[in-house]
Amino acid sequence: MNLSDINLNNINDGFETFKNQKPFDHCIIDNFFKKDIAEKLSSEIPSFDSNFLHEYNNSIEAKKTSNDWNKFPELTYSAFQFLNSDIFVNYIKGVTGIEPLYSDSGLNGGGWHILSKGGKLNPHLDYSLHPKLKLERKLNIIIYLEKEWQEEWGGHLGLYSETEADSPKKLEIEIEPKFNRAVFFDTTQNSWHGLSRVVNCPKGFSRKSMAVYYLTQPSRHTDTRGKALFSPTEEQAGDQDVIGLIHRRSSITMSKDTYK
Repeated sequence: MNLSDINLNNINDGFETFKNQKPFDHCIIDNFFKKDIAEKLSSEIPSFDSNFLHEYNNSIEAKKTSNDWNKFPELTYSAFQFLNSDIFVNYIKGVTGIEPLYSDSGLNGGGWHILSKGGKLNPHLDYSLHPKLKLERKLNIIIYLEKEWQEEWGGHLGLYSETEADSPKKLEIEIEPKFNRAVFFDTTQNSWHGLSRVVNCPKGFSRKSMAVYYLTQPSRHTDTRGKALFSPTEEQAGDQDVIGLIHRRSSITMSKDTYK
């Protein structure tokens, strides 16, 4: 895969609106891949029932994932390789002005993300420091790849503003997971995000996506969070079981000494 397999004009146009967006820097790019590439990538993503996928199934997240390069079919392997390549990273540096910017070829937290009926993901902040590279997570790209997705099936990506108490305040934007739609967003601006609507697709369909994350050099102000920090939904407010799970889920931190 190379630059000719993505729609560069669409990406350039999208990044013209990236900076100073509310509630944090982001852009939406439709028709990210050329149509035939997107359709092939969609067909390569396994069904939700595939037994090699890693499952999360609890009160704050219900999804399956895989970041195992050995499990990726040929084109998917090539796509992830391209999205982590110097050519693409340098291109993203140019359109965002983010410098330095590094890929994470280990796909920590990335790869395939697949949700079936009932799938959910509470509002959260992503990990801040990469557990191996000790770099700060800076930029996310999520590319949706379910060809038949319908708006009424939910699964929208919600972007939230933040309160002073370090929790999401208000749902500001909902982004429908349309086929071949990419979303880029900065993860260092108290970037609360999650699924604003539970997935409600019919059996045989799933909310399928590819996710790649990019890193930068941390500063002395970088949060030491080594795992995602979740928040209860409005319906879960005051639920001690949920609060306890969130505390356990986010308990891993990285020492500041690792990046001084």
